[in-house]
Amino acid sequence: MSNMESTRMLRQPIQLLQGHKGPVTASRHRRNAVVYALLCLLALLPVATGQSAAWQAAGLGLFMPGAGFLALGGAWALLFPLTVFVFWLAVIAWFWSGMVVAPLTLWLGTAALAGWLAGEAIWPPAVYLAPAAAAATFLFFQYRGAKRRAKDREHFKFRQSFFAESLAEVHQRAATEPEPGERELTPDQLQGVRYLLELALQPVGQYKGYTIIDQFQPAALRYQLNHIGFALGMVQGHYTPNFQGYLGQAQRNVIDTYRERKVWGYWVYESMWGHFNFSDFDPARKDNIMLTGWYGMHVGQYMLNAGDTRYSQPGSLSFRLNDKTCYHHDIHSINQSVRENFQSSDFCLYPCEPNWVYPVCNMYGMSSLAVYDTLFERRDTAQVLPKWLHMLDTEFTDQKGSLVGLRSYWTGLEMPFYTGEAGFAFFANIFSTDLARKLWAVGRKELSMCLTQDAEGQTRLTLPKEALAFFDTIDAGNYRPGKLFAYVAVQMCAREFGDDELAEAARRSMDQDCGPVVENGVARYTKGSTLANIWGVEGRLMRTGDFRNSFVKGPPSSVFDGPLLGDARYPEILVAKAFSRGDDLELVLYPGAGDGPQTLGFERLKPGVRYVVEGAASGEFTADADGRASLAVTLSGRTALHIKPGH
Repeated sequence: MSNMESTRMLRQPIQLLQGHKGPVTASRHRRNAVVYALLCLLALLPVATGQSAAWQAAGLGLFMPGAGFLALGGAWALLFPLTVFVFWLAVIAWFWSGMVVAPLTLWLGTAALAGWLAGEAIWPPAVYLAPAAAAATFLFFQYRGAKRRAKDREHFKFRQSFFAESLAEVHQRAATEPEPGERELTPDQLQGVRYLLELALQPVGQYKGYTIIDQFQPAALRYQLNHIGFALGMVQGHYTPNFQGYLGQAQRNVIDTYRERKVWGYWVYESMWGHFNFSDFDPARKDNIMLTGWYGMHVGQYMLNAGDTRYSQPGSLSFRLNDKTCYHHDIHSINQSVRENFQSSDFCLYPCEPNWVYPVCNMYGMSSLAVYDTLFERRDTAQVLPKWLHMLDTEFTDQKGSLVGLRSYWTGLEMPFYTGEAGFAFFANIFSTDLARKLWAVGRKELSMCLTQDAEGQTRLTLPKEALAFFDTIDAGNYRPGKLFAYVAVQMCAREFGDDELAEAARRSMDQDCGPVVENGVARYTKGSTLANIWGVEGRLMRTGDFRNSFVKGPPSSVFDGPLLGDARYPEILVAKAFSRGDDLELVLYPGAGDGPQTLGFERLKPGVRYVVEGAASGEFTADADGRASLAVTLSGRTALHIKPGH
C-alpha cells in the first residue's frame, strides 16, 4: 500500500480540495425535506378538517418542538421557547451519548401534552404563528450556514496561496526518519514514560490517576487506555523492542482493562436508546467505531512491536456482560467488524454513537485495518481505502478544505464539532501519507503564523482562536478550561512530520503555561487532564514517522531473533534501550530508586552458549538449557551494557 501511494505521489500532485454537498448527503437532505413536508401537512390536517382543539394543538406541535403550546394562548405560550431550549439540550444528549430517543420523545411528547392541555378551542393566531416560527428557524440556520460557507470560501482561497509550497516542505522534512537501534530514552523521556507506567501497572480494574467523568465522550476511560497503549507501543517498537518485563505487562494490563464492563458498558445504554436494541449488546458488531477502530489499532500495535500473537487466539479479546453473557472476540473479529461496517455504510465511514459519524474516529478504524494488514499480510486497507478517501473528499470536506467534524448518518446534517488539520494528521499518516501530508501542509502553515517570542527570546506558540477555538478554551480530556490538549496535539503532529522547530515551540508553551512538575521521578502537567498528559508523553517520544511506523512497520526482524531482557524490577530499573541486531543485546539502564546493585533476567538466549558483558559492567555468563540467565549489575546514572556471544 505504501509503495503504491508513494508512486502516485510522484505521478500526481496532491491537491487541496474544496468540499461541496456530496450525493449521499444531498440524498439525505432531500429525504429530510420530503419527510418534513409530510409532517407539515399532517400538522395542518386537524385544523383543515375541523377536528377538536386537542387534535389541532397536537397537530401544530408537529411544526417544531413546543409549537403546540402556542395553541393554548396566554402564559402557556411561554412554554414554546422553553421547549425549544430543552430540545437543544436533547440534541446535545443525542450527540453526547447517541440518545436518539431524547429529541424524538421531547418533540412528540410536547405535541401530545399540548393536545392534552387544550381547552374548547385553540388560540386562533397559533395557526399562523406555528408555521411562521418554523419558517423563521429554518431561515435563521440557512442564513448562518450561508455566512459560514462564504467565509470558508475565502479561507480556501487563502489556503491555496500557500498550499503547494508548504506541501513541498512537508515532503522534504518527512523524508528522513531515525535509524532503528540508534536511539535511547532520555532521562526526560523516562520521566514521562513513568507517568504511563504508574497508570498501567496497577491491577486490572483499578483506575487511580485516570479521569473518570463519563464514558461517552473524550474523557471516557477507553481513550485514556488507548493512548497509553499507543505511547507504550512506541517505546516498545522504537526504543526497547528487546525488553518485555514490566513494559509488556503494562501494555497487556491496559488491553485487559479495556475489556472491563466499566470501560465498554456505555454500549449497553447506547444500544437501547440509540438502536432500540434491548437484547444484543455486543460492542464489536454494529457501529461503535470508537471502540472497534481504536481498540483494533491499539491491540494490533502491541502485537506488531512486541511480537506477541496471543490476541489472535479465539476469545482472547472477549467482553463479559454478566455471569451468563460474554461476547467472544479476538483481533480477527474486531477487524472483521471494522471492515464490514465500512463496506455496509452508505457513507463508507460509519458511526461511533448511533447515527453520528466522526471522520477522526474513522481514521482510527482505517489505522486498525492497516496494522492488521501488516500483521497478517492482508490487503483489507487497499480494498476499502479508495472508496473511503473518495467519500471523505465528497461527503466530509467543507468549503475551506477542512474535514467536517461530525455528520448525522440518518439526516446528513452537520454538527459543529472540533476537527483540525493540526491535530489529527498523524493518525492519517498510518494509512494514507497523501492525506496526512495534505492535512499537515495546511495545519503547519496556519500554526506558523502563531509563533511568538517569549520573555527570553525563545519561540513559543500562541494558539489561533478561530482555528482552534474549542481546544483553545477546553481540555477535551476533562471538559475544563485548559490549553494543554491543543499544545500536545500540535507537538505530536509536528514531530511526526519532522517539523521539530514547531514541536519545540509547542513544548515550550506547555512548559510555560501548563504547570509541569516532577514528583518521585514521574513527570506530568498539573493544568491538564490525564488524556492530555498521555498525549504529552507521546509527543515527547515521537520523532519523524514514529507514529506511522509503530503501526505499519514495527521493529526490524533482528530484534525477534536476539536475546530478550525479560526481567527488570520497576521502578528500580528503568530501561532506556534494549535492542538486538541478531545475536547480541544493547542495553541502556537508569536507576529509578537510587544507585545500587540490581539483577537482570535474560531470555531467548542460545542454550549453553557463553555470553560476555561489556560496557559499564564486565564479565560473562552461560545460558541454561532453556536459554535463560541472570546478571547482577550496579546501576549508577546512565548504565550501558553490550551482551554478545563469546568466542
